[in-house]
Amino acid sequence: MSHTFRDSTASHWLQRYYFIRAAVSLLWIALALAIGHEQGWAGPLLLVLYPAWDALANVLDARQSGGLRHNAGQRLNAVVSLGVAVAIGLALTFGLGAAIGVFGVWAMAAGLFQLVVAVRRWRTSAGQWAMTLSGAQSALAGGFFVKQATEGVPLEVSSVTPYVAFGACYFVVSATWLAVARWRSAVGKQA
Repeated sequence: MSHTFRDSTASHWLQRYYFIRAAVSLLWIALALAIGHEQGWAGPLLLVLYPAWDALANVLDARQSGGLRHNAGQRLNAVVSLGVAVAIGLALTFGLGAAIGVFGVWAMAAGLFQLVVAVRRWRTSAGQWAMTLSGAQSALAGGFFVKQATEGVPLEVSSVTPYVAFGACYFVVSATWLAVARWRSAVGKQA
């Protein structure tokens, strides 16, 4: 398999992966806004599902880029995200604010992991500047959630939707950037 074919395949996977991540985020937001407050069980369930989905997404992405053994950042992110899904479930016994505080700690850690992965991919994949910004924003937003939770600010699942929306935007930007880079590469080869 040629290096160019592998790079093209990896780029195509990453583009699809980013679009999938954005679509799932938008679905999560729609559910959070539609039923997160109305149904007493929905908001807590959505808070648990978001990091659980992130764990699965990291495993899927790592499998396409050499496996978990060769992607320490994604491996650690997947384990931490799965553990946080459980921790959020436990924190819910203390209330939604405590669960969002745990979500905030996870957002900080996940942002740092995302920064590591984006920096590692910087030379080989287009659009990583957006993933770097996303990681930094995630870490900052996580700190904000922790601050709100410790100050006793009333929180609900919709408090997290702007964070998820920004993440979706970053995924769309990165996917689009990859698509444009692939198109330019194809046009350049034809010229």
